Amino acid sequence: MFTPQGPTLRELAVQALSSIEHGYDLLAPKFDRTPFRTPDHLLDAVVSAVRPLGPFRTGLDICCGTGAGVGVLRQLCEERVTGVDFSAGMLAAARSAFPAVPGAPVVDWVRADARALPFAPAFDLAVSFGAFGHFLPRELPALFAQAHAALRPGGRFVFPVPAPPWVGSKLYWTLWGFDTAMRLRNLLWHPSFVMYYRTFRLADVLDELTRAGFTTGLRPLTDLGHLPDGTPRCVLVVARRA
Repeated sequence: MFTPQGPTLRELAVQALSSIEHGYDLLAPKFDRTPFRTPDHLLDAVVSAVRPLGPFRTGLDICCGTGAGVGVLRQLCEERVTGVDFSAGMLAAARSAFPAVPGAPVVDWVRADARALPFAPAFDLAVSFGAFGHFLPRELPALFAQAHAALRPGGRFVFPVPAPPWVGSKLYWTLWGFDTAMRLRNLLWHPSFVMYYRTFRLADVLDELTRAGFTTGLRPLTDLGHLPDGTPRCVLVVARRA
């Protein structure tokens, strides 16, 4: 599926009928060979946008998966980077993908739920890529509160948010169909597998970040281009802990 080295249709079906944690344990060895991995051009755009906000000593990748965000943080942080995820399989894949490099920041891997992070305020920068669809809207306050608690005063929590597809476009109906199928799956099958594309709305996200104690702002990721109406294809949310 997707590439000759990627997961088969049967493997994806087994994953989709599993819990989130077990499903990603199964998918982890082949995850980076699927379109679900955050693309490099988006990661590079975030690095370019965040670097002027530094310097940063320590960084945290929340829901790190196979470590794409850790790669971003190793370019931005000077001392130490931590990746946290609740899938042991994804963490194992991340460790293999990001071995220790002399002169680069030390990388730690921690297995934990993002809604209950085991950290004191120890980080200058937190990132997250491609994980928010795994959280229901009612879970965002707890998630953002944990990110806030893990940052030092003045620390920043940053993540990209793409522009929503135009109503009636092919992508709009594709995402609508996916979310509908996922809701039906969760209605009929347990354990549930939470993954929705249309529940993470920017206005609601900014409101929840403010309630969690952040001061928020947006930076256009101009490297990713603009839509026909001139708006950026993707923005970077920058949430600062006071």
